[in-house]
Amino acid sequence: MTRIVSLIPSATEIVHALGLGDCQLGRSHECDYPASVRSLPVCTAPKFEPSGNSREISRSVQATLHQALSVYDVFREVLEQLQPSHIITQSQCEVCAVSLKDVEAAVGELISSDIQLVSLEAHSWAHVLRDIVCVAKALGVESKGQDLVIRLEQRMSTISDRACSARERPRVACLEWLEPLMAAGNWMPELVTMAGGQNLLGEAGEHSGSITWESLLESDPEVLVLMPCGFDMKRTREEMYWLTDRVEWNTLTAVKNGRVYVTDGNQYFNRPGPRLVESLEILAEIAHPDLFAPRFKETGWQQVL
Repeated sequence: MTRIVSLIPSATEIVHALGLGDCQLGRSHECDYPASVRSLPVCTAPKFEPSGNSREISRSVQATLHQALSVYDVFREVLEQLQPSHIITQSQCEVCAVSLKDVEAAVGELISSDIQLVSLEAHSWAHVLRDIVCVAKALGVESKGQDLVIRLEQRMSTISDRACSARERPRVACLEWLEPLMAAGNWMPELVTMAGGQNLLGEAGEHSGSITWESLLESDPEVLVLMPCGFDMKRTREEMYWLTDRVEWNTLTAVKNGRVYVTDGNQYFNRPGPRLVESLEILAEIAHPDLFAPRFKETGWQQVL
């Protein structure tokens, strides 16, 4: 019998998109979609305090990394009780989610360790599709994974073809952290391009990296999209002061034209899973409001200026 523990939100969403939600027995502290998974046993916890502001969280993470090999705990006793046949984790980022080495250390100490570890590493949209097939294959439903990939690609193409038919391609900057400033990398530059925009700052296929205020000012985006990792729209609005308190803020074209947006980065853009299709649609609604109805307004994005 397939008994799945997913320790990364995107993997949980992949499992359910493959129709295997009933086989999932445990989750990470961050897995919260679909809502049904919230009742599952939690198998992880952060070693740092995640309730501070952007600067405090960043410093806590760096201090934890300096003092320990990992920023997350894996609950071995919970895994022992659940007896999973598969544990899905990731090896992309030590900060974003529980990593492969964390799980390997935990599983190595279990009495019964006949567990298949599935590690995901998405840095691009192509990698996301590859990971979906990888999960499906490991769980014995490879054909379902291939079918899901085809459906997702078709949906992405439909949105992108419409967005790219626009006469104008606005210059778009996506920020994944507010203090210090970080430009969204990985799959985000691709999504901006597919949404009919010109991506600024972040590099496709590369980790999101710190940027200076000078580089943001020099790029002077026409559209500024805020998607802090792990933050919802309310939390992001509360942290807007890191931007608005700066005297240079009002010189940005996006600010002058009222095209600054907060998004639910936690639910959409930060998760390399099936809902990146919805993330693309959100970007398309923001970049080309004349072509797309605001289907995700207030649930996925809000215009703040």
